[in-house]
Amino acid sequence: MICNLGNRVVNNYLISSDLGTILVDTGYDGSFPRFLKMLKKNGVDPKEIRFVFLTHAHDDHAGFLNEVLAATDAEVILHPGAVAGLKRGQNSFAGGCSSYLAWLFCQILALFGHGEHRYPPIQDAFLDRLIPIDSERFRSLGFPYEILETPGHTADHISLLVGDKLFCGDAAMNGFPSRRRTIIWIENPEQYKKSWDTILQKAPVLLYPGHGKPFKTADLRKYRKSLERIKLYPLK
Repeated sequence: MICNLGNRVVNNYLISSDLGTILVDTGYDGSFPRFLKMLKKNGVDPKEIRFVFLTHAHDDHAGFLNEVLAATDAEVILHPGAVAGLKRGQNSFAGGCSSYLAWLFCQILALFGHGEHRYPPIQDAFLDRLIPIDSERFRSLGFPYEILETPGHTADHISLLVGDKLFCGDAAMNGFPSRRRTIIWIENPEQYKKSWDTILQKAPVLLYPGHGKPFKTADLRKYRKSLERIKLYPLK
């Protein structure tokens, strides 16, 4: 079972597995009450969530992580590099916007008070529930799905391959202000291109992005050459 409890801004996927229910990312700070309503609407008890799979430590993916952890016994599977970001509670400003349209969009966010991209830092009480993918603790889980390292948007970005479906976070995007399935913020263009190549080599049928509707992996093949022309527009 795959269920999307998110909204038009950011997706929150629930995946049923033999190890329990997996939540792929949370959303912005302040969105937890709506998330609880969506759980109830879909007949899911919060306590059923066994893992949070964090694709990366950004405000729109880890914003209500503390509240999920307070309401459940869930553990967080994440890239080891994401821990520092969760403790900091703020996005990195390394890199830049992937198009001028994306840059304008970020300027509008800043006008509405969202330019600092802060979110609640991980509470100390939850640090022992973080499971980096390079740890012995993770290897002991017998996690049933494949994890791909897909940096570029951020250095700590990972994606979850479930059969022929890839939950790719911000390795790709589908919808405004994205163009050609490219995420609007890129820290490292060379890593980002390699991550698309990694996804294309795995060849899942569908990609489930953090923003926008699922789309076919063939779209990445169609737009791959456009990544060579990307110019970054820094914010700071």
